[in-house]
Amino acid sequence: MQTVRDAAGETYLLVKRSAESSRVRDPATGEERYVDNDELRIVDGESPLATAASGVPAPVRRTLRAVRDDRSLGLLAVVVDEGPIAAIDLLDAADMCESDLHGTITEFRAAGLIDEAEVAGQRGYEATPVAVEAIELLRGGSEDE
Repeated sequence: MQTVRDAAGETYLLVKRSAESSRVRDPATGEERYVDNDELRIVDGESPLATAASGVPAPVRRTLRAVRDDRSLGLLAVVVDEGPIAAIDLLDAADMCESDLHGTITEFRAAGLIDEAEVAGQRGYEATPVAVEAIELLRGGSEDE
């Protein structure tokens, strides 16, 4: 597989090349179509796997990089659904030890998924718009709903 661009600058994955045309896949939709070879150019230095991943919305890709298991995904969902939430309340709601919770929160902060917030005079956390959008997309919703 290779990354290719057509004459309009659209990026595709090259699935199969024949003498006159190539079958390409749109990374955003997964749809395949045939394009004349003379309309395509190979993009050197761009990973076809990175091109395939580009079809997944950026907030979801960012979340997938930060979430390591179901518990951490659940923690993010709780912050999205219930936030802003005080750190002490989050500790009570989570089935994680304090160090695991704070480690996961730190990873989420570094990924831009949550921010610190003050909740009723206590330290707490709230989801960023990126996290809210990612959870909506992962749940199958859209921004328009």
